[in-house]
Order: sequence, then structure tokens, then C-alpha cells
Amino acid sequence: MKVIIVGGVAGGASCAARLRRLDEKAEIVMVERGPFVSYANCGLPYHVGGVIEKESSLIVASEQFFRKAFAIDARTNCEAISIDAKKKTVNLRNTKTGEVTTESYDKLVLSPGAPSVHPPLPGIDLPGIFHVRTVPDVKKIREWLEKGTTFLAGMYNYSGIQMLKPTRRAVVVGGGFIGLEMAENLVHIGFDVTLIQKLPQLLGPIDPEIARLVEGHVRRNGVKLALNDGVSGFAQLEGGALNAQTISGKTYPADVVILAIGVRPDTTLAKSADLAIGERGGIRVDEHMRTSDPEIFAVGDAIEVKDFVTGQWSLIALAGPANRQGRIAADVIAGRDSRYRGTQGTSIIGLFGGAVAWTGASEKMLKKIGDTDFEKLYLFPNSHAGYYPGAKMLGLKVIFRKSDGRLLGAQALGEDGPAVDKRISALAVAIQMGATVYDLEEAELCYAPQFGSAKDPVNFAGMVAADVLRGDMPLAHWGSLDGAFLLDVREPVELAVEGVPGAVNIPMGQLRSRLGELPRDREIHVICRSAQRAYYATRVLLQNGFKAKNISGGMLSRAMLQLT
Repeated sequence: MKVIIVGGVAGGASCAARLRRLDEKAEIVMVERGPFVSYANCGLPYHVGGVIEKESSLIVASEQFFRKAFAIDARTNCEAISIDAKKKTVNLRNTKTGEVTTESYDKLVLSPGAPSVHPPLPGIDLPGIFHVRTVPDVKKIREWLEKGTTFLAGMYNYSGIQMLKPTRRAVVVGGGFIGLEMAENLVHIGFDVTLIQKLPQLLGPIDPEIARLVEGHVRRNGVKLALNDGVSGFAQLEGGALNAQTISGKTYPADVVILAIGVRPDTTLAKSADLAIGERGGIRVDEHMRTSDPEIFAVGDAIEVKDFVTGQWSLIALAGPANRQGRIAADVIAGRDSRYRGTQGTSIIGLFGGAVAWTGASEKMLKKIGDTDFEKLYLFPNSHAGYYPGAKMLGLKVIFRKSDGRLLGAQALGEDGPAVDKRISALAVAIQMGATVYDLEEAELCYAPQFGSAKDPVNFAGMVAADVLRGDMPLAHWGSLDGAFLLDVREPVELAVEGVPGAVNIPMGQLRSRLGELPRDREIHVICRSAQRAYYATRVLLQNGFKAKNISGGMLSRAMLQLT
């Protein structure tokens, strides 16, 4: 059996290595149009910023390694240019010499990835404007940052007092993973960074109120944000500097511009083989990673996958899913009945010492597809036991089914990145296992005071959600309080900082003795800082015959939502 794998990075490399482990006799050819196979493209921004010092550190496995360790015919600088599905052949072009050869196959795996979006804007091909997709891309950026313009070349030889160093300017276009990571790394090496984002928020997959907190965090760390304003073109200035022009008419001078607008599935080869393309523009595959041609498989950023939670077709350009898809394609080629469960988009990004992470469905996605069978809650637990030094607050949003408690999605952020990772990773596994909030109540997780709490935030989320579903804690949300009596159970000193107009203040410690001041003919919505004391008050009120609801997240969630 001869298998040709097109693409030698995440999905393709994983497929090739797995297939060799399963089938020692198969003839495996892996072609990659670039100069490297199996490199860490997720680490590219950190090489620009000097966190990863050596380019060689980005190379996970070389062409020679695949040849020696796996007896795989790995070819770099070799581009697949067309497929003849009837003859089962692929035309390959040597990108250095231009020579075209033809290879036959028994099975073909496509892992061409997703090239960076490069819109036809005026000036977009000017020197100093870069994408961040490959190792050569980053090498060019690093060279430009040293000597690309007259100003940067002068800075490279700057002999003045370093604390008086002139400002270098960068514009980053796009507020997703690469855009934010590049913004952070450029700040770290001394650039004045402006990030331009056409959408009204950063990080499109998360809900707006969580994005507002992320935006505040990056602004506090020196990144200027221009949201809801796309780039319309670029112009070159004297000395090689650039002006980024926006739709609103604003201009932003820059010594370097990073384009991180997004990616688009590479379907050129698939179309040459008349393979089915999905409604989202990716190669359509089944759960075995087979395309519409049973002898051709496809994996990675070029394919459409089913969203594990919603069942909708989606494009998820993430390394983890690509690696698993490559492994599954290899299993199926080797005769095993492996199946891809779908993708839930579990992601994390580190930003200036903190992190934001998410998994599963967002509230805005559920609303977009017309799914109303869900409830949400906001929690603000500590990253670990509050009495142990260094505890940081986490912001956690959890979404679950009202009908059966099934966990649907979660988003978290905080200054303790590993604590954010830990909770979203645990919730991601729970979602894939079909867990409910009742399961979260009983989940047994690691505990020591420097790592967590006896009631871990994951347990706490399950307990609160289960209280909601059992009727122990009816829930209300800011924005849906019409006609309700607002009861604020915080202490008066807290109201001196912030209050809610029209709310009646009865501190929690006085509530039981002042129940006579509250109406029995109106629904009472209870407020405190984070909703914990409001929960205690809600229980008191319900057991004394009042109609009461706890406002999820309290004043902390109100602060988030006021920013949207």
C-alpha cells in the first residue's frame, strides 16, 4: 500500500508517524511545500519576541528524522499542485527547481492547512507588512525589526542612553490568537503597539462581556486598541515607515505591520479532485476523516468538522484537533474503526502573565442557532485557597442545559494562567464525556491550598448550577430586572464605592430582623458583590415565603456587562 500525505506539519506529520507505527510495510510519502516539516507554528510569535531564542527550537522533527526513525519518504520544498482522482495520481512540483513529477497512490491524505487571509487592499504588499504563519515568515520579521527601515536600522546602532530610546511603532491587524500574541511580544521588545480589529471585540469565539475584560487587560499592559474599525489600506512614508489607514478614516503610523486577519481553508487540491466542499468553505469529511472520494482523506485546518456541542459544521484551526484527526486518518487507513467525535474548540491564550480560555458553546453561538434551552452563571472564585499567599480571582462563565443540566460551554480568565488552564481543561473533558452540572458537583479533583480549594471552582460551578436547576437558587440576570424589587445585601461601606440606583440596602447580617420591610407581592432580586451573600439571602427569603432570585455574578458581572 502506498500512501501520499500532502502537508508535513501538525495533521500530516501526525498521520505519517502514526501510520508507520501501525503498518511497517506501507510505502509512505510525505510532501511539504515549505522548507520545514513538523514545526511549532504556535510558537512563532514567541520567537519574534525572543522568548524562544533559537529558530531551531521551533523544529519539532526534521525531514531527516522522519526518514531515519520512520522510514518515511519525507520531502520538503515539494508542492502538490494537482490530483487526478480517477488515475489516483498526484503531480508534485519541486519549489526550488520547478521540476514536476507524478506519483501514484493507493490512499491520499490532504493536510494543506489554511493560508493567512490576504485581502486586496491598497499597499498590502509594501515592504514591512508581514503574515505570521511559517518559520520563514518569522525570520523575515526578525530581520525587518533590526534593519528594515532607516529608523529601525538606526535603532539597531543606537548609542544613546537606553532609557531615552526613541519609540518604535507597530500595527497589528486582527484580534485573534496570532494578533494578540504578536502584540504582546512586540510590547515586550519595546514597541508601541496598536491593534486594529474590524469586529467590535477581541477573540471572536468568546462572549462580549468576557472579551471586555480581556481588552481591559491588554490595554493596561500598553496595547492600544482600535475596535470595530477595519483596515482599508496602507501607504509608505519617508524612510520606509508605513501608515495603516482604517475604514473610519484614521491613520496609524508604523515601522512594522503584522497581518493576523485570520485564515482560510486551502481547498485548491481538493477542488482539483472534485471533492465536496462544505458550506463553511472547508473540505467536507466524515467521522473517519474520509472525503467524498473514499480513497482520499483530509485533516487539519483545511476541513470542516462537526461542533461537538451544537452539531453545526464549523472551521476550527487548532493544533490539537489537527493532530488527533491525523491519527484517526492513519488508523482508518490501517484498517481500524477510529472515529472523530467532533471539535469543541477548546482554547487558551496567555496574555501579559494572565490567560483566557474557553471550551464548548458560547452564549452568542447558542442564540445564533436559535437554541434557548440553556442557562448561564457567573462565578468569581479564587485560583487557590484564599488563605494561601498569591491567590488570584478567576472570572468563570458556565453554560448548561436548563432541561437536563448537561454542560454546554465555559469561559474563564484570570491573572493566574495555570489556574485558568486547569479549570477549562477539566470542563472540556466533562463536556466531551457528556457530563452534567450534577457530575461537576461530585467530581473529585486535586486539592492542596497552593493549587486549589476544597471546593474547587469546577465543583463550585456544579453546585451553583445544580442549586439553580433544583430550585434552591432561582437565578436572575442583569438586563432582565423589569419590575423587580432590588435588594442589596452588601455593607454600607461597599455602597460608598458603587451602588445600583433604586436598590434597597439591608445588609445580610440584618436581613432576618428586617423582613417586614420587604414586599411579598413583588419578585425580589438580590444583589451583593459576587452573588455569594445574595445566595444566602435568597435562601432566607424563599424559606420565609418571599419570591426571590439571586442576580448571577452580582456587582462583578454588572461591571463586566456595563462595558459591552
